[in-house]
Amino acid sequence: MSATIVVKDLAAGHGDRVLFSGLDLVIAPGDVVGLVGVNGAGKSTLLRLLAGLSAPESGSVQLSPPTASVGHLPQEPERRPGETVRAFLARRTGVAAAQAALDAATEGLVEGRAGADDEYSVALDRWLDLGGADLEERAEEVAAELGLAVDLDREMTALSGGQAARAGLMSLLLSRYDVFLLDEPTNDLDLDGLDRLEKFVTGLRAGTVVISHDREFLARTVDRVVELDLAQQLVRSFGGGYDAYLAEREVARRHAREDYEEYADKRGDLEARARMQRGWMDKGTRNARRKSTDNDKISRKTRAEASEKQAAKARQTERMIERLDVVEEPRKEWELRMEIAAAPRAGAVVAMLNGAVVERGDFTLGPVTLQIDWADRVAITGANGAGKSTLLAALLGRTGLTAGQGSLGSGVVVGEVDQARGLFLGDRPLLDAFCALVPDLLPADVRTLLAKFGLKAAHVLRPAATLSPGERTRAALALLQAEGVNLLVLDEPTNHLDLPAIEQLESALESYAGTLLLVTHDRRMLDAVRTTRRLRVADGRVTEV
Repeated sequence: MSATIVVKDLAAGHGDRVLFSGLDLVIAPGDVVGLVGVNGAGKSTLLRLLAGLSAPESGSVQLSPPTASVGHLPQEPERRPGETVRAFLARRTGVAAAQAALDAATEGLVEGRAGADDEYSVALDRWLDLGGADLEERAEEVAAELGLAVDLDREMTALSGGQAARAGLMSLLLSRYDVFLLDEPTNDLDLDGLDRLEKFVTGLRAGTVVISHDREFLARTVDRVVELDLAQQLVRSFGGGYDAYLAEREVARRHAREDYEEYADKRGDLEARARMQRGWMDKGTRNARRKSTDNDKISRKTRAEASEKQAAKARQTERMIERLDVVEEPRKEWELRMEIAAAPRAGAVVAMLNGAVVERGDFTLGPVTLQIDWADRVAITGANGAGKSTLLAALLGRTGLTAGQGSLGSGVVVGEVDQARGLFLGDRPLLDAFCALVPDLLPADVRTLLAKFGLKAAHVLRPAATLSPGERTRAALALLQAEGVNLLVLDEPTNHLDLPAIEQLESALESYAGTLLLVTHDRRMLDAVRTTRRLRVADGRVTEV
C-alpha cells in the first residue's frame, strides 16, 4: 500500500521548553528523509509524533490512507525477559499485534458479533500486508544470511551483544510497513550489517524517516534532510542528500553571519553619525546661549538656524536607522569542546598477550599473541560477534584467560568508553555516580564539567539509568576529561552521539598523545582519526592488517 504522512504546523516541547514549532513536512512513498540535530533537539519526539504514539502541542499529523501501517523502530530494541527471538521478531515487525487483532476478529465471527465480517477482513488484510503468513520461513532464511546461528526459540536476553544487533537488523529486514520511522538503526551494526541496511532502505518503496549518527550511512541513503535547530528554534529542510546538506548549511550559516555583520556595521555607522550630529547640535545650542546678547540678533539667529539644521540631520539619520530591515544575530550553537586529560606517560609496553585464549560458552578467542606499545594508535575492526570486545577485555585484564598470559604495563591509567556505557546504568543519581568515580573533584566542579557536556541540572539529579543513550555517552566522555588517562579505550564511541559531538570527539582524539584502542564501524571516523596500526578480528582470530 502506498502511504503518505502530511505534517502541518507541528509543535512539541517538554513543559515550558519548546523543542520545535511551525514544522511542515510531507513524507511520500519512496522518500528517505534524514532527521538531524543535536541531542535533545526533539528528533525522537518527532518520530513518536509521526507514529501517532504522542500527541502534539499544536498542529496535525495526517496519515493517508488512515489504515496504512507505520513502523516505529526505536533505538536500543527492548529485550524483554522471557521473550524469544521469534517473539521479538513478531513484535518488531508488527505481526504480533496484527495476529492478536486477527484472533479477536475470528472470535467475533464465531460469536456472531455485529460487524465481525468487516473486522475480520480488515484484520486479515493487515496481517497479510505485514508478512504474517510467511514470517517464520523468512526469519529462518534471513537468520542464515546474517549468520545468526542461534535457535529462534532462544530468549533474547541470552544473546550476546553482537547476536542481539543481528536480531535487531533482522526485525527491520523482515518488516513490511507502509511507512518506516527508524531511530538510530545503525547502532552496533558491523560493516556487513550496514551494507545490508543501506540496500534495504534505498530499495524501499515506502516513505522513510531515519535518525542516524552514521554520516556515511546518511550520505548513501537519504535524499532530503530536515534539521531541528534547537539553538535557533528553527526547522530547516534541505534537498539533495546529506553531503549537499552539509555544503548548503555551511553556505547558509556564512551568509547569515555576513548579513548580520553588514546590518550591524550599517546600524553602527548611522548611530555614530546620529550621536555626532546631536553633539554638534548641543554644542551649537550651548554656544548660542553663551555668546548671544540682546543687541546681536543676527548672530543669534544664525547660530539658532545652524542648531536646527543639525537637529534635522540627526532626526533624518534616526529615521534611516528605523527604516533598516532588522537582521537578528545568528545565535551560536552550543557545542561540545572536549579535551582528553593526559596522565603521565606509561612504560614502553602498555599491554601484552602471549598465547592468550578466552573461552565464553561456544566462543573461543585466540590464541592471541599481541603487544601494544606506548603511543600506538590502534583501530580494531571485525564483524559483530567476532571477539573485538573480548579482545579488549583480555588486554585490560578484565576477563580470565583459559590459557596463555596477559598483562598491563607499568604506569598505565585506563580511560574507557565501553559499548554498554556500563558506568552510568545504575539507580544512583548521575551526580553521585560521577563523583564516586572522581572523588578528588568537588560536586560543584562535577556539575560544571557535566554542564559543558550538555548535562545540566535536569540531568545530574536523575538516576543514571534513566538517561538517554546519548546522555550516558556524554557522561562517559566527560569522565575522560575529568581524570587523566594514558591508555584510551573506545568501544563504538559514536553510538548515540549527535553529529557535532562526534566531530568534537574526532578533534579531541587528534590532539591526544597517549595510546589509543579504537573499536568502531563508523567509516568516516576510521578515515578521520589518525591511527598507526589496524587489527582485524574474525572468528576469534586476530590479525594485523
